Amino acid sequence: MERPSVQTSPIIPKPRGRRALYATWGFIVLCIFALYHMEKSWHHPAEYITFYFAALQIGALLRGVCNFMEEIQHVQSRYRSSWWRVVVACLSPSLHRHMLLLLISVCAYMALFGDTGLQLFLNLILLCLCQLLSFAFGLQVRSPSAVEMSEICEKNNRNVAHGLAWSYYVGYLKLVLPRLKDLISEFNRANNNLLKCKETWKLHILLPVSCEIYDDLQKADSHIQYWKDLPALQLDRAGTKWRSYKQSIYTILGEDKKGAGVLNYCIVEYAPPLQSLYAMSQDESAAFSREDRLEQAQLFCRTLGEILQHSKECAGCYRLIVYEGEDDSHFLSKEILRHIRQQHLEEYTMCEGNHESTTFLSTEPNILISDSELPRPLRSDGF
Repeated sequence: MERPSVQTSPIIPKPRGRRALYATWGFIVLCIFALYHMEKSWHHPAEYITFYFAALQIGALLRGVCNFMEEIQHVQSRYRSSWWRVVVACLSPSLHRHMLLLLISVCAYMALFGDTGLQLFLNLILLCLCQLLSFAFGLQVRSPSAVEMSEICEKNNRNVAHGLAWSYYVGYLKLVLPRLKDLISEFNRANNNLLKCKETWKLHILLPVSCEIYDDLQKADSHIQYWKDLPALQLDRAGTKWRSYKQSIYTILGEDKKGAGVLNYCIVEYAPPLQSLYAMSQDESAAFSREDRLEQAQLFCRTLGEILQHSKECAGCYRLIVYEGEDDSHFLSKEILRHIRQQHLEEYTMCEGNHESTTFLSTEPNILISDSELPRPLRSDGF
C-alpha cells in the first residue's frame, strides 16, 4: 500500500535552479550561429571579443584599486590593522582568473593584430580611461536587481530569515525537542495518560506567512482552548540559572465544539521569530517593507524546514504547520485538526534506522513493505 503523500504548501519558494545559466548558454549558441552566417572572416569578431575581455578584467582591477584607496582609512576599525584583509576585501575573490584572462587577452591581441608595444600601451590606457569614466559617472557599476540581491543573499546565507531560523533552532528547538517525549511521558503519568496517541507526541509549530501572531491562541480561534502545560524544562543558559522552557497543551474543537477524544489534544505554539519579522516591518528605522516581510517569512519557513530535516536529534518531534490564513474565523483550528488526522493516517516505516521526519517540505511518498505475508494494521495501536 502506498503511503498517502503529504500536502506540500504552495506558498514556500523553492531554491533557485540553473535556468539562468542554461539560458545564457542558449543565447551564446544563437550568437555564434548568427556570426557564422553573417561574418565571412573571424578577424573582426575576434578583435571585439579580445577588447571586451581585456576591458572587463581591467575594470575589475581598477574597481578594486579605487575601493582600496577608500578602505585604507578603515584598516584599524574594520580590518583589525591587517592590510592583507583590506586587499582581500577590495579585490575580487576571482582575482587570479582576472589576471589570467587579462594576460591571455593581451597576448591574443598582440598575436592577432601585431601591434607594437607602444600601440598596445596606448590601447590599454584608452581602456583604463573608459573604465574610469564609467565608474565616475556611475554607468557601469549598477545596483543588482531585486532578483539578483535575493539570490546573492540566499546562496550566501545572509538574509534575515536564515539568521532567525538558525537562532530559533539552536537557541530553542535543539534544546527542547530531544527532551519533548520524556516530558510528555512525565505529564501522562501525572494526568491519567491524557496524551495517549504517540503519533501526535510532537511540537506543532504554527508558521503564519503573514507573521500575525497572537499571544493568546484562543483569540486567534475560539476553537483552540488552553488545557495545561507540560512540565518545565530547566537548563542553565547564558548566565541564567535554571532557565525555564515549557510548552502548552491545547484542546482543538471541531465544528460542533464537541471533543473527539484524545485526537484533539496537542502541543501547539507559534514560531516567535515571525513575530520579530512583523515588528521589524512596523518599525520605520528597520526599513523593512511588507514585501520584505513576506519574502523573509517564506524563506524562514523553508530554511527552518531544511534545518530540522537534517537534525537527527529533533527527528519525529515536530510538525510544521505553514498557512496563509483565510476569512474563516476557525481556519486555524481546522488546519491543526487536518494535520493531527494526517498524522494518524500516516504509516510507520519498517526500517528502524530511518530517522527522516515528515514535514511540509516532504514530496516523495514512502512505500510500506511488510516482512510478513499476512496483512497487518497500519498503526501500532490497532486502529
